[in-house]
Amino acid sequence: MKHYRKELWFNVPNRRGFINITPELDKCIRESGIKEGLLLCNAMHITASVFINDDESGLHRDFERWLEKLAPEKPYSQYDHNGYEDNGDAHLKRTVMGREIVVAITEGQLDFGPWEQAFYGEFDGLRKKRVLVKIIGV
Repeated sequence: MKHYRKELWFNVPNRRGFINITPELDKCIRESGIKEGLLLCNAMHITASVFINDDESGLHRDFERWLEKLAPEKPYSQYDHNGYEDNGDAHLKRTVMGREIVVAITEGQLDFGPWEQAFYGEFDGLRKKRVLVKIIGV
């Protein structure tokens, strides 16, 4: 059994955004040399997310609108968390979108279904944040 670990860093220039990280995960698999196993990828910050979905801009706008209805950014005073910070909404959005993904690796490739891609979701951007990639297998 082999294992591989890498940190990916992202700095989203806006408060919120989605980045397709599938190419970075593919690169990690190649670097690991693992052909059969599992890839875990998780956001290491409590206002960011890693999730799987379609890479379609209309869907990403739908996510943004839907999340903003569920947990609107403003008014900041609506969140008990927002004493010294203004990111209570970001914590809730991350909870809805999820912390991590686990994907099978088969024949050295992410074993995705049709249209599936991996994304980093940022809900309180404007600073560097990291994502952990851990791969185990043979």
